[in-house]
Formats: sequence, structure tokens, C-alpha cells
Amino acid sequence: MQADAKGKRAEERKHLKVGVDLCSVDVRRPAHSGVTGKASSHGARVLTRKALKSNQRLIVRSLLRSYRSRARVVYCVPAEGGLYAVGLQLYASAGEWVSPE
Repeated sequence: MQADAKGKRAEERKHLKVGVDLCSVDVRRPAHSGVTGKASSHGARVLTRKALKSNQRLIVRSLLRSYRSRARVVYCVPAEGGLYAVGLQLYASAGEWVSPE
């Protein structure tokens, strides 16, 4: 699918509040946590306490352990309450954002 000329996303993101671990592919760096705000199979917006660099590579895991993906940081901007809003491009994912009930 392609986005239309007005800049609308080709894939709709769902409002999901899911706790995640953000792990650097460099094992010498510690993991940190965040919470998704919106997510789809190809991208997510995560609120976290740590600023991340554009193009940084990560492994994203839901705290429910039902979702795992490689990711690339697309943007990181200050958000309310001392948090950062991080846009992630997701690829090579497995599992579901929300556990089946």
C-alpha cells in the first residue's frame, strides 16, 4: 500500500499501551524500558526516560514477551514529564503486540 498525497500513513497505527524493553544491539549497553502509545506492524511510538540517537539499532520486546522486533530509531523528541517520544521503524518481528486472551 502507498500513502495518499495528503501524507496519511499507508498502515493505520493502533493506540496501544504496552510496556516494552528497548535493548541496544551492543550488549555492553544496558536495556531500558518504555511504553508504546501507537503501534503497527511496521512502526511504533514509544515514551521512554532516555533520549535515543537517530538511526540507533535496537531490539524491542514487549514485557508480556509476546512480541519481539528489530528496530531503528527514526526520531526522538522531548515529550511531557521529562520523557522522550521515540519513533521506531520495526522489521524482522515475531509475535503479537498484545497476548491472545
